[in-house]
Amino acid sequence: MAGIVVGVDGSGHSRKALARAAAEAAAHGAPLTVLVIHQAVRDVYGSPSHYQWDASETAKVKEAAQAETDEVIAALDAKPTSVTVTSVHGLPADELIKASQDADMLVLGRRGAGGFARLLMGSVSDQVARYAHCPVLIVPHDE
Repeated sequence: MAGIVVGVDGSGHSRKALARAAAEAAAHGAPLTVLVIHQAVRDVYGSPSHYQWDASETAKVKEAAQAETDEVIAALDAKPTSVTVTSVHGLPADELIKASQDADMLVLGRRGAGGFARLLMGSVSDQVARYAHCPVLIVPHDE
């Protein structure tokens, strides 16, 4: 996933991150990869669990992310050279850190769809910022 990778989860914060990542990709002539993660449940050993319906649920989140991406890209003046929407089943922080290994930059919203609105930064953004293998841009919601 060379180029710019943006993590989306359907929240307002991730929509802002998607718009910023697309603008950065257009400005730098870099490909944009939109990564959406169907969140797995941790098993007793801390690894992601896999169930028979995971593939269909992962496909559904990809469809939603594709629709949101198309809408955001259509509203931009300058478009990225290429846009790819990818979906995976796993643990969000782990999958984003894995995606950062080949990326030039990783873009995230400050917070995601989690339930603790008073936090300054979400737990996934915090973990990814600490352990990513490339520069991380965390976009504030009020930008």
